[in-house]
Amino acid sequence: MGMKVHRNQPLPFLRYQPSLLRQAARRVRDLPAPGVSRKRHLLYDYSVMVSQIKRLALLGSTGSIGQQTLDVVRALPDSFRVVALAAGKNIGLLSEQVREFQPQFIYHSANGAAPDLPGLCKFLSLEEMAALPDADVVVIAASGSAGLAPTLAAVRAGKVVALSNKESLVSAGEIITSEARASGARLLPVDSEHSAIWQCLLGERQRAVKIILTASGGPFRGYTPARLEAVTVDQALKHPSWSMGKKVTIDSATLMNKGLEVIEAHWLFDMAYDDIKVVVHPQSIIHSMVEFADGAVKAQLSHPDMRLPIQYALSYPDRLPNPRLSRLDWDDIGCLTFEPPDLEAFPCLRLAVEAGRRGDTYPAVLCAAGEVAVDLFLQRRIGFAGIPRLVEQTLEQHKAMPHPSIEEVLMADAWARERASELAAGESLC
Repeated sequence: MGMKVHRNQPLPFLRYQPSLLRQAARRVRDLPAPGVSRKRHLLYDYSVMVSQIKRLALLGSTGSIGQQTLDVVRALPDSFRVVALAAGKNIGLLSEQVREFQPQFIYHSANGAAPDLPGLCKFLSLEEMAALPDADVVVIAASGSAGLAPTLAAVRAGKVVALSNKESLVSAGEIITSEARASGARLLPVDSEHSAIWQCLLGERQRAVKIILTASGGPFRGYTPARLEAVTVDQALKHPSWSMGKKVTIDSATLMNKGLEVIEAHWLFDMAYDDIKVVVHPQSIIHSMVEFADGAVKAQLSHPDMRLPIQYALSYPDRLPNPRLSRLDWDDIGCLTFEPPDLEAFPCLRLAVEAGRRGDTYPAVLCAAGEVAVDLFLQRRIGFAGIPRLVEQTLEQHKAMPHPSIEEVLMADAWARERASELAAGESLC
């Protein structure tokens, strides 16, 4: 994003990037005085620095991934600038973020006016924000099916998309990847597992033969199916390794999250389901592995902190030092262990992979029924073991639409939500 700075032109973005102005001032402080305009050098150096800043549109700013994305921006203010923020109904937190980052554009889904939001921001729809010409990177951190429409809008606009929303690729992977190829959009994974795979594949001239996704096993690793019947909401929300939102935390506890990641990996890396393996790795140090034709396996290791894969998606192809990110302490790591997942105790993983293999509208139904089931569990209306039962019953009653359009994906989503709610109301799933 080149920029011309004329003598009488005000310094662009001065209120957003004072640290850059100080850097530019230090660079021209010792210039020889005769025949040299320090002001013009200052303007030029500052404009060059600003032109190297990546402008971010962050959709889902008040959620877990959104807040951690803003942590990265705070740590690296000379590398990133937030130009757009989108949130749901958490207007209080959005107001704080707007005051701190001063974006030009906002979105929220709260009803009525939001008097606490600064009046200089222009309100956009999610789709408009996702296709925003002023954004160099669009971060899709909105959870659930709410991320589908903006993801598709960003891809159709040919944007660089840092994608955290699983449901978009799971429900409409064929559509989104096809649109990305047509528009030249880039899908950069934010999930730690897919970021690890991506990093392992960089620089390789040949395709991988296998992807190994690692799973922590969640808080109930080793539980029997009978013991899982008594699991409480509070227990399920205590993940042993990661800090995440409620929906993703419950999906991790049921291993549904890992099943969704298998489907994502299929679309992101064009890998057959038979060549994607899941292993339980309780230490959460190895985030995924890739096997090649000669038997060599590459792995990506780091401290379990979502800010690292977020930062890499934002800074790619560069790696930026961030003192706020923890480093591995090799003296304390100890043993790294692996074990197969227990599909009897955690059937959501099996259900997800089966839905991915069947394709058509089954993955959309999987996502929608899963959202309904998790919401009912969080409301304490069904038990933990009722989540896979409700998802499986909804899938069994679905009549798939082959090679669906985006409208048919949304129809399947709506059908699954209604049917899962009816099933939960009419039967005991506790």
